[in-house]
Amino acid sequence: MVTSHSVATARPPGSAPRRHGAVLERAILDAALEQLGTVGWNGLTMEGVAVGARTGKAAVYRRWSSKEDLVVDALRAALPALGDAPDHGNVREDLYQLCRRVRAAMYSKPGFALRAVMHECDAEASERFHALILTGVTDPSKRLLREVLERGVARGEVRADAPGDLVYDVIPAMMMYRSKVCGSEWTDTEIAELIDRVMVPLLRG
Repeated sequence: MVTSHSVATARPPGSAPRRHGAVLERAILDAALEQLGTVGWNGLTMEGVAVGARTGKAAVYRRWSSKEDLVVDALRAALPALGDAPDHGNVREDLYQLCRRVRAAMYSKPGFALRAVMHECDAEASERFHALILTGVTDPSKRLLREVLERGVARGEVRADAPGDLVYDVIPAMMMYRSKVCGSEWTDTEIAELIDRVMVPLLRG
């Protein structure tokens, strides 16, 4: 039996179900990432994100007052975690596997979007996204690298005086430089060469 209540609450065919809380926020964040991948930072608008999330613009603005805030949260929520430091029993393999994880983060959808944003946004916004790169990718990778090298020192594979801030910077700096300036996609072969020709000689002396 069709009642007046059921008519009032019926939705048009194909319309999105009403969403609230975390479900709606996740849809908005996903739509922001999708916008970044298709129209870039300059083309992204709060209205476009609302359309992509199949919600109203007011729902977006209630949660984020600017597209900078929205994009920072979208990228932070989606950047893949690097996990625990690899431990395969030797420093060479640990470094190789760690580099592969860093590459996966760099070339993930949010990683690609983050690098694209850095190229397009103004100086003020760029500082916020630069901080996100540090906290989301660079700092975690350096922390894991430190763990790998300290284990290498304990096993006698790495010189005790080798680990340090400059050494911890080598892999992230090389990978970011080759990716951004040279357009290298860092194949497994290139990663192995980085480890064998740069890192291992540097650590063993």
